[in-house]
Amino acid sequence: MMRDPDPILSFSLLGGPLHRLGCRLGLVRGGTSTVPLGVALGVLLWTVCVGLATLDGRVGWLFSLSMVAGHVRLLVVIPLLFLCESWLDPRMRTFVGMIVRSGVVRPDDVPAVESEIGRIARWTRSWLPEAACLVAAVLGSLLAPQLPLVGATAVYDQSRPGAVFTVAGFWYWVVTLTFFRFLVARWIWRIGLWAYFLWRLTRLQLRLVPTHPDGAGGLGYLDVVHAHFTPMVVAVSALQAASYAEEISSGATAFEALYPAFALILLMDAVLFLGPLLIVTPRLWACRVRGLSDYMELAASYVTTFDKKWLGPAAAPGEPLLGTQDLQSLADLANSVDIVRRMRVSPVTGRTLRVLAVAATVPLLPLLMFKYPIAELTRRLFMTLAGQ
Repeated sequence: MMRDPDPILSFSLLGGPLHRLGCRLGLVRGGTSTVPLGVALGVLLWTVCVGLATLDGRVGWLFSLSMVAGHVRLLVVIPLLFLCESWLDPRMRTFVGMIVRSGVVRPDDVPAVESEIGRIARWTRSWLPEAACLVAAVLGSLLAPQLPLVGATAVYDQSRPGAVFTVAGFWYWVVTLTFFRFLVARWIWRIGLWAYFLWRLTRLQLRLVPTHPDGAGGLGYLDVVHAHFTPMVVAVSALQAASYAEEISSGATAFEALYPAFALILLMDAVLFLGPLLIVTPRLWACRVRGLSDYMELAASYVTTFDKKWLGPAAAPGEPLLGTQDLQSLADLANSVDIVRRMRVSPVTGRTLRVLAVAATVPLLPLLMFKYPIAELTRRLFMTLAGQ
């Protein structure tokens, strides 16, 4: 007789009509590797757009610098969206299983966690969320002309040169952009669903330990989970870089406008991909405060006893100090207090912050060519290496 699968190990944010379609077409491997589906969707949309532009005699317009963000959306951003979900989903499942097995979730609360996993599974399998995302994408396409979006390909604008509403234009402006916004809305929904799960988790009586070696009371693996948002960070920056390339090449925006835009991109990445972790911050803060109180009280009691035994008037003169375990215990206790003092109130480590910052910065570097030609950049690089 086969055992029922462990509900904890079934945690997943993947699902919905598009995911099931990918499974039927063989473009989703192992239930979580959706990269082939993302590549197929991006290439299909791009190929149809190129074919229709060829029929319209608009190939030159399509492959001009003023349309570069359109290519980035289809050939770079869409595959990265699916790469991110392929990376993230197994790590999220590992995190949920780890906090149950390690005892962070108390045995009495395991049924509550299983209930939340079941609720999320019902939402991810339902067609309603993706239908709502599609409605949001259509509304976004209708409202886009009134929004201050960056890039010539972000919205159809008759005032821009080359923006002719041909068959290829209809495919891109109406079909492709709407589908792209659907994928973005679908991802925002998943981030919201993950934030909801973390919030429900913090409603439980978690057994957080202030001296836990991960430095986050036992929730340190969340840092590993959110480090796998890196493809999404690259996607956001690549799209913004391509959009500003369109603006700068047409003269609509000056290069200096990139400086505040870069800060805005970093802020947006932090809110989207690190913001959900703020949900667990109050619990980690309470754990740290409680740990400092408990361990400092323990330390005060121990050092008082230590002082009386070895330094007070009643100290035993015949007992040898060399080799005693009291000194090692004192050092261990001081180390424990120091660990509690250095406990993070957010699972994110400095390494993850640096990785995400680099991922957000690198796609923007090609924009430097608008300010400094290749020869000038090369000269500056050699001068820097030569120490001049």
